[in-house]
Amino acid sequence: MKILVSVKTNSASQEIKKISNNKYKIFLKKSPEDNKANIELLKLLNKHFNSEVKIIKGKTSKEKIIKVKDD
Repeated sequence: MKILVSVKTNSASQEIKKISNNKYKIFLKKSPEDNKANIELLKLLNKHFNSEVKIIKGKTSKEKIIKVKDD
């Protein structure tokens, strides 16, 4: 399954908001420097979906396409 995520970094808290069936707005505490936000994003989504996730497009962008491994 592929999902589209819009990431907001440097937020006060971590939060996942579902916008539609495959679109999410995600708030992260970390800054985008040194890939810290992407690492936090992957950990948060791993926990949320209870599955392996991978960024397939948009590693340096606020808009990303994420692949969630189907079991």
